[in-house]
Amino acid sequence: MRINLQRVVFGVAAALLSTVTAADACTRVVYHGNDGLVITGRTMDWKEPMHSRLWIFPRGLSYDGGAGLNSIRWTSKYGSVVVTSMDSAVSDGMNQKGLVANMLWLAGSKYPDDCGNEPRLSLAAWAQYFLDNFATVKEAVAAFQSHPFCVVSDRMPGSNRYTTLHLSLSDAQGNSAIFEYINGKVVIHEGRDYQVMTNDPEYSEQLAIQKYWSQIGGTTFLPGTNRPADRFARAAFYIHAIPKTAHQLQGVAEVMSVLNNISVPIGISTPDQPHISSTRWRVVADQTGLRYYYNSVTSMSTFWVDLNKADLKKGAPILQLPMGNSQVYSGDVTADFKPAPHQFEFATVPQEK
Repeated sequence: MRINLQRVVFGVAAALLSTVTAADACTRVVYHGNDGLVITGRTMDWKEPMHSRLWIFPRGLSYDGGAGLNSIRWTSKYGSVVVTSMDSAVSDGMNQKGLVANMLWLAGSKYPDDCGNEPRLSLAAWAQYFLDNFATVKEAVAAFQSHPFCVVSDRMPGSNRYTTLHLSLSDAQGNSAIFEYINGKVVIHEGRDYQVMTNDPEYSEQLAIQKYWSQIGGTTFLPGTNRPADRFARAAFYIHAIPKTAHQLQGVAEVMSVLNNISVPIGISTPDQPHISSTRWRVVADQTGLRYYYNSVTSMSTFWVDLNKADLKKGAPILQLPMGNSQVYSGDVTADFKPAPHQFEFATVPQEK
């Protein structure tokens, strides 16, 4: 089947105005445990309800890049479990090889004004493209560098503001890559050390923040606000301070505890910073055991999808977990997914801005 990508509406974060005026507060961390255990966790923060849903996509799906005549086309090599937001885009997910993709807001993003002859890809399809096509970070980065494409964005619905995001990848070997568009050019940071990412500023400046706080030491003092720079400092300290383990469940619990520390309380309101957003959900991806954990802050429930049990073969149905009617799940929900009532449609962007 072919999936047509519709209007860009990434529900992956709200507006981050600057590193001083705190706004939206997504954070992503990668845990390196013992005996090769790798776990990636992230918070999702948004001011309004996001209508998030979980889907299981089998391999063998054909996609259109959603950006006009010069759009990329591909057929998925790998199945995946993903979280969609606003019924329009994938904001997070893990494929059957343990590759994880996380989309976070980056107000400083600037996409190319002119893609020239490069193939084009809607920003809405960015995360899913990597989940569908690659097993490791090195493979994904090498493919992009040898066959680059141009990511294009669009205005958020009902707004004159463009959707501006950056993308993190991590794999089952513990390697990471951060993709950002800075001044119209893609910048990639690749390496095992890139374990933490928040929103603004651009990632090179986040690394400078990490260097500064590493000299102070987290046992002496850690900043406690919801600003991205402060969340980065806490996440970078705690992801290294928690015990190293080879036990998957213990590792998941430790990563979830780090996410709890950097989450934004429900309904928080700061009079001089009206754009601060509450944490809506958290996910923890066990890339060694291929379990994808989802934690809703409103229902206080935590459950997981086991990709080892999911039907990901070509021709299998697209599945959706029933959500949105006060359902409360616990434990392994892989068998609770149902054939999707409709074909999921990603966002599209116009051929020309």
